Amino acid sequence: VSKQVLEQVLRELQPLCTAEQQFIEKFFQLGQDSSVSRVLEVGVRTVSSPVPLVKEPPSWLLSEIFYCLEPQLRGFVDVCNKIHPFGCLQVLVTLTDSVFETWGSSSALLSSFLNTVLGNVLVLAKSNFNKCIGTLCKEIEETKMPSKMKGGILPSVSRFEEFVTFSEGVFRTARRRGELDKAHLRLAGSVFSSIDSLSSANLKVNTDMVMMENFHHIHCFLCQKKIPCLEAKKTEAKQRYSEHMEKYVIRYLGQPLEKLTHFFEGVKARVAQGVKEEEVSFQLAYSKQELRKVIEKYPGKEVKRALETLYRKIHKYLSPEENLLPVVWHAMEQEFIRQYQEFEDLIQRCYAGSGIAMDFTMEDLLSYFNSITLAN
Repeated sequence: VSKQVLEQVLRELQPLCTAEQQFIEKFFQLGQDSSVSRVLEVGVRTVSSPVPLVKEPPSWLLSEIFYCLEPQLRGFVDVCNKIHPFGCLQVLVTLTDSVFETWGSSSALLSSFLNTVLGNVLVLAKSNFNKCIGTLCKEIEETKMPSKMKGGILPSVSRFEEFVTFSEGVFRTARRRGELDKAHLRLAGSVFSSIDSLSSANLKVNTDMVMMENFHHIHCFLCQKKIPCLEAKKTEAKQRYSEHMEKYVIRYLGQPLEKLTHFFEGVKARVAQGVKEEEVSFQLAYSKQELRKVIEKYPGKEVKRALETLYRKIHKYLSPEENLLPVVWHAMEQEFIRQYQEFEDLIQRCYAGSGIAMDFTMEDLLSYFNSITLAN
């Protein structure tokens, strides 16, 4: 309603001011006899002191006639801002379009008065808009994690998307959107910072998982919206999503084969320190006997059971809205296969001829993942 009223007021102002100005020019015969203009200027300075030299009597007289116009427009703008949290967006679009329409109109060139009034109110609208964006940025950056939140999309991300969706609707037919593009970039920076702050938050779930989901969510949202000024942020969100998924996968994959992972990390460390591969097995902590002890802890049935437990855990915490479970599970399978091949290679290089092998084969491993996927 406020938008329609503001548009109607602005539509009626131009012909009103133009008609009044034409009457003034005709009545005082301005532009026809310079002596008349000089008499009017002297009269104006006499009745209204102090007044600087009036070079444009019509504009000055219009400002006297419509002395309450600008204060009332400013008051109406303030009311619009209070009606809706993002009311300043609609005011900015409506005023900007009106100002450029007025400035581009040949009849409006007659009235510098109206141009000045609308320009001043537009400055106010831009100031209100910038204050709104500043407040929203601060709100997003300072949003606290809900105490019982276990994962899913963060309130700051939802707030960002709410604003972008609303603002794109408001600016859909706007002639200019430079102010909005700058606001989008500011807000995107704030929401990225709010996600980064999770690294120091005391979450009940894996931080990388939450960051992965939220960057994935933002990437999908920006793909849908196709906003040119946010293309770089869309690319960054995809990179961040991939980085945190990799960290999440690697961190959780250490659990099913934790002792094997630690054992072979020690083997690689010894080789990196200069121990020859064929001599690693003579190290007390990495002898053939120690390797057999570790391998015995991971029979095929136990590995499959550990993977089933891991799947249930991931399924429990990943939010269903993002549908990332198949993607994460596939990434985990690929990483698990890579680890298995690395372990096999180290056994062949550092324990050659020992006859030592893990209790399960690559085919077994693939069947474990396949059966878990089909069962769910």
